[in-house]
Amino acid sequence: MKTFALTLAATLVLGVANAQAPPAAQGQPAQQEVKVVTTKLGGNVYGIDGQGGRAAALIGPDGIFLVDSQFARVSDKIVAALKELSPSPIKFLVNTHVHGDHTGGNENFANLGATILGRPALRAQLLNPRPGPGNGAVPPVAPPTALPVVLFDAPTTVYLDGETVHMIPLPAAHTDGDTAVKFDQADVLMTGDVFRSQGFPAAAVTNGGSFLGTIEALTQMIAIAGPNTKVVPGHGPVVDKAALVFHRDMAVTVRDRVAKLLREGKSADDILASKPTAEFEEKVGGPPAFIPQFVNGLITELSAQKR
Repeated sequence: MKTFALTLAATLVLGVANAQAPPAAQGQPAQQEVKVVTTKLGGNVYGIDGQGGRAAALIGPDGIFLVDSQFARVSDKIVAALKELSPSPIKFLVNTHVHGDHTGGNENFANLGATILGRPALRAQLLNPRPGPGNGAVPPVAPPTALPVVLFDAPTTVYLDGETVHMIPLPAAHTDGDTAVKFDQADVLMTGDVFRSQGFPAAAVTNGGSFLGTIEALTQMIAIAGPNTKVVPGHGPVVDKAALVFHRDMAVTVRDRVAKLLREGKSADDILASKPTAEFEEKVGGPPAFIPQFVNGLITELSAQKR
């Protein structure tokens, strides 16, 4: 694995100077009062719940390592919550994927001195935004200081605060720039939105996501999780490896059912009517709209494989 020394930060922060810039944070939600809560996950790693997908922070004397930045309007509250845990500055920020509820605060943290890390595909989408999930709106182009300046497409390790932090690039799953983050000593695995502990897989196809790729990415994360690993999804309660395995096995079962029906010549309407997800729906939970999206996505991708 590649290893970045702590001294790398000062040198690489300068690499964004010539990027194009527009105004505004991406995907900013309507104004509402938000409280930021930190919860110890293991070791010196804390989950951060505020506004957006769940973030996390490794704290210690060497500096703070932040996973995701949520929306821009809660950056000050995140900083205040972290100061209650540690006086150290935020040194690194890695984005698990491009969506605004995970990257919206990037600029604010970069202005505080954090070095941003991420996948090349993520940086490319921040510079050339595509329609996002939900309302399909195209976010504004990210300002230059919001962009990752340390890019990786291979497993990459940071040693900080006595912790070994692995950044694991995943195949195109929720988006085409997904990253899982494993804190070895704390035994905490951050999955981003590739895994939601409540809800069927939600691949953002317009952002390069793939339902079949999500199954592959779940399998990859299972391989790096131990029996006691705290699995921290982008959305939903913190769970364990067994929950991750269940979610992957469910997705494989539904995939195989859809593939069989396609081989039998069934139409998309026939496949949806057969309810291939029925036995899992109560346990998986989450938004009901994710169910037809998942099945239709599998139909589309499996049909494309046959051509």
